[in-house]
Amino acid sequence: MIDILKFVVFIILFTTSCSFNDTGGFWSKEENLKNEKLEFKPLFKKQEITLKEFNKDFQFLLNQKDLKFNKNSKDDNNDGYVLFEGKFEKIQKYNFSKIENFSQLESNLIFNERNLIFFDNKGSILSFDKTSKLKWKINNYSKIEKKLRPLLSMTHNNNYLFVSDNLSKIYAIDLNDGKVIWSKKNQLPFNSLIKLFDNKIFVVDANNNLNCFSSKDGSLIWQHKTEKSFINSSKKLSILIKDNTVIFSNSLGDITALNISNGSLIWQKFTLNSKIYEEIMTLKMSNLIIDNDSIYFSNNRNKFYSIDFNTGITNWVQEINSNVKPAVIGNFIFTISLDGYFFIIEKNTGNILRISNIFTNLKKKKSENIYPVGFIFNFQNLFVSTSNGKIIIVDIKTANTENILKVNNGIISRPIVHDQKMYVIKDNSIIKFN
Repeated sequence: MIDILKFVVFIILFTTSCSFNDTGGFWSKEENLKNEKLEFKPLFKKQEITLKEFNKDFQFLLNQKDLKFNKNSKDDNNDGYVLFEGKFEKIQKYNFSKIENFSQLESNLIFNERNLIFFDNKGSILSFDKTSKLKWKINNYSKIEKKLRPLLSMTHNNNYLFVSDNLSKIYAIDLNDGKVIWSKKNQLPFNSLIKLFDNKIFVVDANNNLNCFSSKDGSLIWQHKTEKSFINSSKKLSILIKDNTVIFSNSLGDITALNISNGSLIWQKFTLNSKIYEEIMTLKMSNLIIDNDSIYFSNNRNKFYSIDFNTGITNWVQEINSNVKPAVIGNFIFTISLDGYFFIIEKNTGNILRISNIFTNLKKKKSENIYPVGFIFNFQNLFVSTSNGKIIIVDIKTANTENILKVNNGIISRPIVHDQKMYVIKDNSIIKFN
């Protein structure tokens, strides 16, 4: 009873000695009578993370025994390192009609024996020979569809090219002559990179459903639905495959693992707790990659994850703001933040060994927002493509910039290496460096 009386007295004293205004702040009557301008400080303030270089004098050397080619990169998305001497001596161009929405494209090239395959602004599939001469051209779109400027995602096996697009078409083409083998119209547009495995095609649609199609005729084998988003991701969603499991991301930041045979759920991981419209609308995730039994990915919400392949349980999380696809070589992870900081991380612990600013020597206008598009390695150098058309060549050992090459005035693709040649895609051509 005494405790209750004490509480009532406290409330009376508190309310009679304080005034409230419509902003929800409070002050004493005494202070109010002074007619002084009061400054209110927010009780909760969003933490701003200022990134700095770390251990910048640390010299990093890759162990030669770690330099092994990843033969499964087509399935697990981990490129590892590439064979490219980096001389940039001779340039060869493959030209096509300008792709208007190139900045929305996650570009991929198809190499078939000696031919290079890409597409143009109207969705025409183009096959070039080694001299840049057009070998064949095929278009699987109506006049109306061509005007919509379809953006394509492609994969292939020895004989056939498989294509999905942002209009809802999926089809197969004979790589020898460019003839359409089959073509299907889906109910929804596709919003991911396309993946092929064991006569099955995997692609995520605009409602966050993972679809499994037959590569033989395009028929739907199974579909797994995840939570529908009210807006599509502005970046292509990612799919990876290991053993009998297919794993994909959706536009809400969820990672889902399924049985590849029937689409049954194995586990699901939620990485974005917020349901705020703006945060979902602007979420961009890196491609998923896998190494041994760990999956690695990051997002532009300052999170870099390592999760267990078998259970989806988090191994560790680091504060790295990046939607660039990482790479694993040996015991180390490499990634680049959106403001140009190069990270070297121990893959098992998540410990950061070095952070280096590789944008230090990059000249830019004050109004320019430059960000990395992607990177690859050879055994000595890091090659980073940027949104303002540059390739930055960085010494891995010291993190010093060795050279900056200008390819274009606008955005260029992530570097691609095939047969010891580097390819970079612009909005109207492919540049090949010998």
